[in-house]
Amino acid sequence: MLGVVPSPNPVPDAVAERLDLFIERMRVESVEYGPDAAAMLHAAADTLVGGKRLRARFCHSGWSAVARFRDRDAAETPSLWDVCAALEIFQSAALVHDDLIDNSDTRRGRPAAHRALEGAHESSGWTGDAAAFGRSAAILLGDLLVAWSDDLLEDALETHPHAARVRREYARMRRDVTVGQFLDIAEESAWSVNAADSHVERALRVVSLKSARYSIEQPLVLGASLAGADEEQLRALRRFGHPVGMAFQLRDDVLGVFGDTAVTGKPAGDDLREGKRTVLVALTRQTLDASARNLFDEMLGDPDLDAQQVSFLQATIDGSGALARVEEMIDTYAKDADRALSGARLDNAAVSGLRDLARAATTRSA
Repeated sequence: MLGVVPSPNPVPDAVAERLDLFIERMRVESVEYGPDAAAMLHAAADTLVGGKRLRARFCHSGWSAVARFRDRDAAETPSLWDVCAALEIFQSAALVHDDLIDNSDTRRGRPAAHRALEGAHESSGWTGDAAAFGRSAAILLGDLLVAWSDDLLEDALETHPHAARVRREYARMRRDVTVGQFLDIAEESAWSVNAADSHVERALRVVSLKSARYSIEQPLVLGASLAGADEEQLRALRRFGHPVGMAFQLRDDVLGVFGDTAVTGKPAGDDLREGKRTVLVALTRQTLDASARNLFDEMLGDPDLDAQQVSFLQATIDGSGALARVEEMIDTYAKDADRALSGARLDNAAVSGLRDLARAATTRSA
């Protein structure tokens, strides 16, 4: 069981309950697959424990903004909670693959899925390369979670009057984040053959596809679409959601370099060891002379960077003014988002909640 912890916000409890029911159904339906498959299902369930439920919260807020604009007493429906839970399952799939791509050993302070599967191989006394098994199994685990997400989405939309619109938006979200992930890893190699003055623009494209749309904008639109939003309401939510998503990912980039390990659950400077070509990195390189830039490029992406080398790179980024510029960008995006909701035909209480969510997403420390 994922466990339901009492919360003043209904989303975490409702999503946890829905996930528990779905996972139990999957376990019953998968008995015929045998004990090894049961272990995979257990691993899948483990990936769904914890997290901020950010996408589910924004989906719920999008629904509330539209449904309660029409009827202040509108009650959440099972289809809404199914879509919220489907988003969280898809997020788990993305994280499993993301950790594998980035060679990240931890997630939320625990072993990443491929490391946990590697450990299961070792503890079971199986033969062969445990690390290779963990990587291969994690690819399949992520694929299984994508399938689960689709299963739950179809449960939600079986008889829903706005099923077609929701399916289109969900499909677009899956494409966007997959292409964004590819562009993210491509940039780690392609940066060297592209003009330096294009690096910020290229990094911002990754931010938009991999995070801004997927984390904030599209969950909002999915929830609003479930509630039967009109085009004007959808435009207002998109104008709000995209800049919040941009700010959210830029904050993530800052935490990937300067975050406190005790808070983030990931090693300090992890993005530096992975060589991520973020906006923060692109802005830093613009200010360095040729010698300093060459040293910066040589160190960035070295998986064996020690604490002193990480501190040197952190100081270089801060001293270049790039950190301050990214903080200014985050502030500008947040203000743009706030203005997008002014005068919108949306429920006032939901709009207030959206603004609170936006502040939490862009000022967080984890």
